[in-house]
Amino acid sequence: MPETLYRRPLPPNAIAFSSPAGRQIFAEALAAEGLNGYFPLAEQFHTQSDPAFCGLGSLVVALNALAIDPERLWKGPWRWFAEELLDCCVPLEDVRERGLDIDELACLARCNGADVEVFRADGATLDTWRAALATAASGEAVVVASYDRKAMGQTGTGHFSPVGGYHAERDLALVLDVARFKYPPHWVSAQQLWRAMQSLDATTELPRGWMELRRRAGAGALGFYVSCAGASWPGLARSLQAVTAELAGASSTAEIALKVLPLAEHLEVRAASETVHHDALSAARGAVRASAAYPAVLAAVGTEHAEAITVLLYAIADRLTAEQREELGELHSSLMPELGNLRAQLAALSAQHR
Repeated sequence: MPETLYRRPLPPNAIAFSSPAGRQIFAEALAAEGLNGYFPLAEQFHTQSDPAFCGLGSLVVALNALAIDPERLWKGPWRWFAEELLDCCVPLEDVRERGLDIDELACLARCNGADVEVFRADGATLDTWRAALATAASGEAVVVASYDRKAMGQTGTGHFSPVGGYHAERDLALVLDVARFKYPPHWVSAQQLWRAMQSLDATTELPRGWMELRRRAGAGALGFYVSCAGASWPGLARSLQAVTAELAGASSTAEIALKVLPLAEHLEVRAASETVHHDALSAARGAVRASAAYPAVLAAVGTEHAEAITVLLYAIADRLTAEQREELGELHSSLMPELGNLRAQLAALSAQHR
């Protein structure tokens, strides 16, 4: 009979949230305004539903705590974030098999309505990390930490969890561990958690770090997103770099479209789940087809990829010359939220995998 497990004891360097010492720290942090961000997270605290879903579980907590409307149905008439709704960027089957890296999780957050800033441990300092903990404590943003469990004296390797608060005087961070079947929420030294971010993610060979998530202002992006389906995230970044490096020499929209064509399979449109969503997506796709660039793109790449390539051309317009942008023409303002989201995803790919 295979071994089964029920929870593990916390290592000595962690203080269980519900222990007498943990409660005392909570009371002190609450009095010092170090837990203003805790309560929205506590309302939405969620246990990851699969051993590989720590990133998805953390994101479910963050998005619901930020009161972001998914604008898609969850169950019955209800719209609510659950792990099965986080289906952009990386296929859920891939996540179940291998988990996520921090860039992929940031992409998921962006295509579900959050503004995200990623910080890697090698590009920040302990003081920067403490400032992020103060941000989490204030409730200004939700902070999700990516760290190595082994460096925390715990079993396992890479893990994600939201940070629920900060006791500045004791320099203790409250880790709301989404693997509650394994470890309960606990207080841990901010410096130790910082050290646990220094180890390299075996997938990206880059240090871990943290994300700061905020609710995106204005209308959300409902439909278009970048997906690494069929490729690794670093592989997609390299493809993007290779394609954009060749654009300067293109003399027409049709020629640009042909150079961008290899990326078409990585732009996906989320399926509509209700009438409002369906109507919004239909309007967005109509705006793409009504754009000045669409006829030239259609003639160059054909019907199957024309919409995707047209959207991508406008999303990477900042990488084109002034003459190339002028030939593209303007796109209807209704697509600006979608383009803003795509540009954030593409910029993150370029920045994180140079």
